[in-house]
Amino acid sequence: MSEPLPGRWRRLLRWFTGVSRGGAAAAAPTEVRPPTRDAAELDLRQRPERFFNRELSWIEFNARVLALATDEQVPLLERAKFLAIFSSNLDEFFQVRVAGLKDQLFAGVRRPSHDDRSPAEQLAAIRDVVLDLCRDHQQVFTGVVVPQLEREGIRLTHLALLAEPEREALDRMFDEHVYPVLTPLAVDPGHPFPYISNLSLNLAVLVADPEGGEQRFARVKVPSNLDRFLRVPGTTSLVPLEELIADRLEHLFPSMDVLEWSLFRVTRNADLTVEDNEADDLLEAVEMELRRRRFGRAVRIEIGADMSDALRDLLVRELDLAPEDVYVVQGLLDLTALWSVHALDRPDLKDKHWAGTTPWHASGGDAASVDLFAEMRRDDILVHHPYSSFHGTVEAFLRQAAKDPGVVAIKMTLYR
Repeated sequence: MSEPLPGRWRRLLRWFTGVSRGGAAAAAPTEVRPPTRDAAELDLRQRPERFFNRELSWIEFNARVLALATDEQVPLLERAKFLAIFSSNLDEFFQVRVAGLKDQLFAGVRRPSHDDRSPAEQLAAIRDVVLDLCRDHQQVFTGVVVPQLEREGIRLTHLALLAEPEREALDRMFDEHVYPVLTPLAVDPGHPFPYISNLSLNLAVLVADPEGGEQRFARVKVPSNLDRFLRVPGTTSLVPLEELIADRLEHLFPSMDVLEWSLFRVTRNADLTVEDNEADDLLEAVEMELRRRRFGRAVRIEIGADMSDALRDLLVRELDLAPEDVYVVQGLLDLTALWSVHALDRPDLKDKHWAGTTPWHASGGDAASVDLFAEMRRDDILVHHPYSSFHGTVEAFLRQAAKDPGVVAIKMTLYR
């Protein structure tokens, strides 16, 4: 015999079966039908205005990152950090999302997105929004963050504004640490246009032979293994490395006249295409794809606002870019370098350090002494990063699993 149902469930059962308490059939409930709607109206595929564009939505997310750099409630160096994050986010967006749209364009793909935009229309919309955001980005940096940093004793300045003793100290630094790692590359009939590595900062230099007057293009790569901002000895002033290199170009081209120079930075297609279900060795396939993407097609070039049309046209032509791939920067290129400013030892200008906790701290244990398998057999463990310590939870679990003879395999989902 089955157990009697609770009163509520008995009533529901009677309602569905039409059986009343006394066993007689109850009146059938009145059928309520939804209002009739056209099938096309219900098919979201026919309603592109109901969709947000994926790429433009991502840009709106990055705009919210930029908004954090303007928030006066955020500590100053954290605001500089958000300026750097905005830049690195945008770099990745161009390397993957914009590169993907360009691949569709080159392949002749015309299928529109869910919001009914072709790849070309999406690229045009992206450019319009990004130009506005980059202008705001530079205004926040030069007009807000830099002056406030100076009031706090951190002076981001230019080489031309330094006193003579300060410039002499930087000249010595150049001779000892910078000059030995520079490799100028000039273009001539025997030396083709050099390969420009992804996201590298470069000086485009136009030099001329003082005797024959022949002009040549040269590239000087700003070394990535040196600090982007050089601290002036004996001060709290920071000077961009590229300005020191530009000031000493005559030492790099001793037999030539330097006519002009300007900065530029190239972004390349870095989208990974790894078919893990077809690869015999996933690690080997990823390594091969990483090597290949170093030579991906250029998708964007950022140039200094002072670059001449001649240099600009030369770079666009040699890098096989279109005019709409050029982004003129009214200020400092590559603000990802602000991570080094955030790293300064000024805890008073940063968020308080957060030490992640672990679920077993209350019992006085630590990740090394707790048997995580026993803990999970006893109860589920919920972790919430970054509030829960990654080191004391996920990493500890993996370390114990790697040493446990009962574990035959460890499998993870690759996010990217």
